[in-house]
Amino acid sequence: MKKGTQTTEVATNDVEQNNLACLYVITKHLASAHSLQECLEKIMEILDLEKGMHSGTVTIINPATSELEIEVAYGITAEARKRGRYKIGEGITGKVVVTGEPILVPQIGEEPLFLNRTRTRGDERKKKSSFLCVPIKIGNQCIGALSIDREYQNNFGVQSERDLRFLTVVSGLIAQTVQRVQKVNEEQDMLRRENSQLRRELSAKNRIEEIIGNSSRMQEVFDMVHRVADSNATVMLRGESGTGKTMVAKALHAHSVRSKGPFVLVNCAALPESLLESELFGHEKGAFTGAISRKIGRFEQAQGGTLFLDEISEVSPAVQVKLLNVIQERNFQRLGGTELLKTDIRLVAASNRDLEAAVRSGSFREDLYYRLNVFPVYLPPLRERRTDILLLAEYFLDKFSKENRKKIERISTSAIDLLMQYHWPGNVRELQNCMERAVLICDDNAIKAIHLPPTLQSSDSVSSERHLSLATAVENFERELIIDALKKNKGNQTKVAKHLNTSLRIINYKIHSYQIDPKQYKAGA
Repeated sequence: MKKGTQTTEVATNDVEQNNLACLYVITKHLASAHSLQECLEKIMEILDLEKGMHSGTVTIINPATSELEIEVAYGITAEARKRGRYKIGEGITGKVVVTGEPILVPQIGEEPLFLNRTRTRGDERKKKSSFLCVPIKIGNQCIGALSIDREYQNNFGVQSERDLRFLTVVSGLIAQTVQRVQKVNEEQDMLRRENSQLRRELSAKNRIEEIIGNSSRMQEVFDMVHRVADSNATVMLRGESGTGKTMVAKALHAHSVRSKGPFVLVNCAALPESLLESELFGHEKGAFTGAISRKIGRFEQAQGGTLFLDEISEVSPAVQVKLLNVIQERNFQRLGGTELLKTDIRLVAASNRDLEAAVRSGSFREDLYYRLNVFPVYLPPLRERRTDILLLAEYFLDKFSKENRKKIERISTSAIDLLMQYHWPGNVRELQNCMERAVLICDDNAIKAIHLPPTLQSSDSVSSERHLSLATAVENFERELIIDALKKNKGNQTKVAKHLNTSLRIINYKIHSYQIDPKQYKAGA
């Protein structure tokens, strides 16, 4: 064997060993990849440092635009990466993706197909650089391309064939990893959706005993409660008096990770400023006249649980300052004390006033408003959730009948009409009082119109928001009933017809007449 041949064989063996060592390092990174982006960036760095393959780029088809976009690039600025976009079939990279075959360019400057979209290669570099591009395939589908720059050498043919084989193996490893990561992501997404669905179903079962309501407006409230319950974010409950803000605050606590901790309620409107400060923060013995012993405040009582500040808008400016400090610093001092106490609570506040107007007028601190209004939840008035009126009325009927040992089985049609027409300025609380009164004075087996308060039977009781014709009022009510039924039955019109005790033909006709799209209520839509 000639000496030259031996030297060539030794050099070839060295190259192969170097390739194997490099592939081993790349495989290790790909096998442990959790973030595909970071992993690919590391591989491009390895190619540059270990193999002299510069400007390593992974270009992937964007399914939304059907264009090739640079996913990862080594040694290229972010601005240059943004410019690196190609239509499929455009330029060398686009051609590789279309044909599924690799392309070798000995000298970039002599190749008209080379577009240099990233503008990272000047004229001198074009003369000295070769370009290699191989497809990235999953099965028979080409999803992108791997490309590198090489310093041009006279033995380009021999070197490029080795590089091409090496890059083809690397692109295959990348394709397998992309497939694996995509599958893991899909499984995680599916598990998250299933977990979310199970939690929603469980939450729905628990909600029935806590908050009554099946209307679309209340479903939105339930969804918001579900989304924020497990976090520590401060929640601001907004809504008119009697809409059930306290019930929602309790539900937030019950469904949170702090459910085993205390739920402490403070009605800020019921206490004068001097007492409210002591009630919230506590006081030391001798802090003021009458302070004969140490008092533990509500912030301490709620440690590890939830503190609910009802009617927060009624707090005086002086107490607002102290509240802001506690929320910001997560610590406070008892009145007359020097010890700095840390607080670990979930804060929920509520107001029936227009806080934005209070901020503009200067009666409520703007900085405190933004600290409290992290996650606002709006509770609709009863007049905006009319499909819940009968449901609530029947719930209260059953509750008060049992409490008073009466056998009242139903609400008459005339009474239902009055309940549905009334505008309920006192919301759910007023309806509760109304039904309790009706149960107490009813001696029959049904609640009738005469058992309802006189306010419901007057002409002023009907909502004055707008005067609708009978036909329009019926249409609005029917439409809301059908939409609620579609949501409950996930868009299944046959089940909706059964749920509403009517025929499928009538439901189809009504859906068409009211221009309702059942598809948007299907599961997963």
